[in-house]
Amino acid sequence: MDIRTITVAGAGQMGSGIAQTAAESGFDVMLYDLDRQAAGRGIARIGKAISRSVDKGRLTEERKADILNKITLSSDLEDARGADLVIEAAPERMDIKKSLFRALDGICRQDAILATNTSSLSITEIASVTGRPERVIGMHFMNPVPVMPLVEIIRGMATSDEVFGSIRSLAQTLGKTPVEVRDFPGFVSNRVLMPMINEAVFAVYEGVAAPEAVDQVMKLGMNHPMGPLELADFIGIDTCLAIMETLYEGFGDSKYRPCPLLRKYAAAGWLGRKSGRGFYIYE
Repeated sequence: MDIRTITVAGAGQMGSGIAQTAAESGFDVMLYDLDRQAAGRGIARIGKAISRSVDKGRLTEERKADILNKITLSSDLEDARGADLVIEAAPERMDIKKSLFRALDGICRQDAILATNTSSLSITEIASVTGRPERVIGMHFMNPVPVMPLVEIIRGMATSDEVFGSIRSLAQTLGKTPVEVRDFPGFVSNRVLMPMINEAVFAVYEGVAAPEAVDQVMKLGMNHPMGPLELADFIGIDTCLAIMETLYEGFGDSKYRPCPLLRKYAAAGWLGRKSGRGFYIYE
C-alpha cells in the first residue's frame, strides 16, 4: 500500500515525536488529540525541537517552515477519514486504546491501516474490536522518536503480510530500523528494560543505595548513557508502572511484580520530568 497521509492520534511526547518524524520525511500529517490544548502543546513541542536544529545549523528556517506546514491539528477524530495510516499514541491503557480503535474502524477507509504505538499491550486484543484485524499492527517507536532509530513492528494474530510489508517499508522511509517481534507482553524492548528499571527502584526501596548512586553504577560500570532511574523519570513513572503491571498480569510471574515504591510515586503524582518530580527534582 502506498502511504501518503498519516494521522497521529495522541499529541503527547510520543505522538508529537511521531508526527515530527513523519513530517520531516515528507508525509502529510494530521496530529489529533481530543483535547485541543494538548494538540496545541504538541505542535509547540515540535516547533521547539525543530528550532533547536535550526540553532545548531542542521536545518534552515525555510526547511523548518516546510516541516511545520506538513502538520495540521485536529480535535475531531472524523478528520482521520481520509488517512492512509493512523498511528495511535494514546495513554497505555487497554480500555482507551480499544475505544479509540473501535471509533477509528468506523471512520477510516476500509483499506486504511490502523497502527498502535503501544509499548506493552496485546496487538491481537486491540485488533479484536475492529472489523479489520488483518489491517491492525503494532508500530512501537522509541523515545525520543526523532532521535532513536528503532521501531518494533508487532503482528497481531490476523495481521496480513501486505500490511506488515507496508509498515516495515514506512519505518525505513522514516529513517528507522524496523525489527519484527512477536505479540507478547512488553514485546522485546520493555520485557528487558522495565524489569531492570523495576530492580533499580527496588534497590532504592530496600535502602541499598540512593538514586544517584544506582544511576552512577549503571552509567560508569555498565556504560549506559542514562541511569535506570533517570530513564524512569524520562519515560514517566506512571508509564513504567503500567508496563510492569502488563508484564505481571500477562506472564503471572513474580519476577515482574512492580516495586511498591514505584506504586507510591505514581500515586503521589511524582511522575518524573513531566510532573517536575520523580526520583529527581526538575525545574
